[in-house]
Amino acid sequence: MSQTALSDKALSILTFAAYHSLVSGETVTRVVLDDGKGHKADSQGVAEMEEAGLLSPDGERGTLTDKGIEALGKVIDGIRSAAA
Repeated sequence: MSQTALSDKALSILTFAAYHSLVSGETVTRVVLDDGKGHKADSQGVAEMEEAGLLSPDGERGTLTDKGIEALGKVIDGIRSAAA
């Protein structure tokens, strides 16, 4: 990631991916950006993640880059550490 911390809007996208990773036991590599039923990722957060090289948006979904998957792993590690 860049030297600058991600905003809460960008972190919310990683947090949602972390939730799904923890529930499924698998690393999430694609995220829903707009499901058409009310769940929509914040557009500023999406743009920020794309600018940081963490996410490649493609319509209603986005793919985490290798750098994004690494960031997701750090978020999950942080959740686990906080609960220890």
